[in-house]
Amino acid sequence: MSSFDHKTALTAIPHKPGVYQYWDVDGKLMYIGKAKDLRNRVGSYFNSDKQQFNGKTRVLVSKIRKITFTIVDTEIDAWLLENSLIKKHQPKFNINLKDDKTYPWIIVKNEPYPRIYWTRKVIKDGSTYFGPYGSIGMMHTILDLIKETYPLRTCTLPLNDKNIAEGKFKVCLEYQIGNCKGPCQAYQTESDYDKNIGEIKEILNGKIGNVIRDVKGIIKSASEDLNFELAHQYSRRLQVLEKYQSKSTVVNSAITNVDVVSIASDERYAFVNYLKVMNGTIIQTQTIEIKKLLDESDDELLITAMLEFRTKFNSTSKEIIVPFELSLEDENLKFTVPKLGEKKKLLELSQKNVLFFKKEKLNQYEKLNPDLRTDRILTTMQNDLRLTQLPKHIECFDNSNFQGKYPVSAIVVFKDAKPSKKDYRHFNVKTVEGPNDFATMEEAVFRRYRRMLEEDQSLPQLIIIDGGKGQLSSAVKSLKLLGIENKVTVIGIAKRLEELFYPGDSYPLYLDKKSETLKIIQQLRDEAHRFGITFHRKKRDQGTLKTELEQIEGIGKTTADRLLTHFKSVKKIKEATEKELAEILNKKQVVTLLNHFKEA
Repeated sequence: MSSFDHKTALTAIPHKPGVYQYWDVDGKLMYIGKAKDLRNRVGSYFNSDKQQFNGKTRVLVSKIRKITFTIVDTEIDAWLLENSLIKKHQPKFNINLKDDKTYPWIIVKNEPYPRIYWTRKVIKDGSTYFGPYGSIGMMHTILDLIKETYPLRTCTLPLNDKNIAEGKFKVCLEYQIGNCKGPCQAYQTESDYDKNIGEIKEILNGKIGNVIRDVKGIIKSASEDLNFELAHQYSRRLQVLEKYQSKSTVVNSAITNVDVVSIASDERYAFVNYLKVMNGTIIQTQTIEIKKLLDESDDELLITAMLEFRTKFNSTSKEIIVPFELSLEDENLKFTVPKLGEKKKLLELSQKNVLFFKKEKLNQYEKLNPDLRTDRILTTMQNDLRLTQLPKHIECFDNSNFQGKYPVSAIVVFKDAKPSKKDYRHFNVKTVEGPNDFATMEEAVFRRYRRMLEEDQSLPQLIIIDGGKGQLSSAVKSLKLLGIENKVTVIGIAKRLEELFYPGDSYPLYLDKKSETLKIIQQLRDEAHRFGITFHRKKRDQGTLKTELEQIEGIGKTTADRLLTHFKSVKKIKEATEKELAEILNKKQVVTLLNHFKEA
């Protein structure tokens, strides 16, 4: 038990927004959190109902020996301070915004006649950086646009006024082929060069519409002045800009400056996608992965990632499109949960990206560690079916009969979401006469679990009954007779609409047709049906053969039974030699049987 006196510590913590830190016995920082109300938030960790926490949270609380805190003015200040402190100290129990790539930036170099190129290193040297770019392809597309539209220097010559005036440099091949206007020999003025740089910065800021408008103005003026060479030069530039704009614009131009964030998560990981939209164009996008540690909510993870993105991409958007209402309140920000229209389409695009990213990442992890897939499926089933424990052991029952004859019941077993064929079982129905599916189910379930109890075997966590309410009730009746109705969960699945029934519930549960839980249940049901029908046909064929054998003169019931027991099938009896038949039958019966099959 913790020797930490949390009640005394709480009295010193105010009801104000801020950031709190938990320290262990060695004075090591374990966790940093933020809160709208510090005392209420910290106090919740010491709530008497510890079952609300996952295992890691309980471990964290047991190790707390000191609490420190910092008061801030607003809740968003608390989020930002928490984010910066986590980056600085990297506590063991805080989530990690996993980003194992160094994303590229486009740099406008701080120098006379600035060069423009891409880099992965951001240096505080007065240069202007645009990015980071999550898509390398998008970055190169923009650089290609700049190169095709604006002749810029690529050399590293120190082009100051003195060096140019003294004629220290000569134009190179780039000038000869038209990629540079030769500022090194004063063929291009610095003001003209800087005008191009200004337009490029507008494009990199997503304001390509402004550049296009200016270019159209130049073309119009040049045409009016009969300067057709200049008009033609800018017409080519306009074509390139409009071509790029048509490819990059995926949003209504009425949507000017907004951010879009969406999240997809499971028990272990969360993935957050970000889109930066300016002037109807998505200019930046990125998806990050977050590994959960303390059962963090989607609300908390989305806000954390959103603030990280806004800092990283230098966003000044006042509106943020989100998939659900957030707990964060800030008078300078507007959170929009769109229901329809262009903003809804933007959110759907973000969600499509994050779901694809999640699927790809989880597939990678599961290939490296197959147990992860098993754990994920079992956890999903537990949540979907409202189970109190993971369904590591599932059993499914199915009945088969032919016009009331040859009734059999089959059980298939799945362990860790996979078939365990060595545990499959058949039941020859003993107590039921005629076509009574309910009584057949009742007998099979009773016999199965009576034997498991007698042999002290562990019971399954989930039992599935192939059938509706009637079959389910019959199964529950047997479980009650055995006294285990509260030790296992039993559900029925009706074939027509794939409805799931729980004992005592009037209304069925419907799962998404594409859900993994329903697919596993369907696989169990289909496997039980296949296994049961195979055994049923074998039994029916044996019954038909037995009747046929008894109709042969000189072959009675006892002899037919001996033949079936020895040869197993009609095919093998027909293929048996006279010598082999003589081991079972007398000489007269052998001749009779051979003649019968020969005539047939």
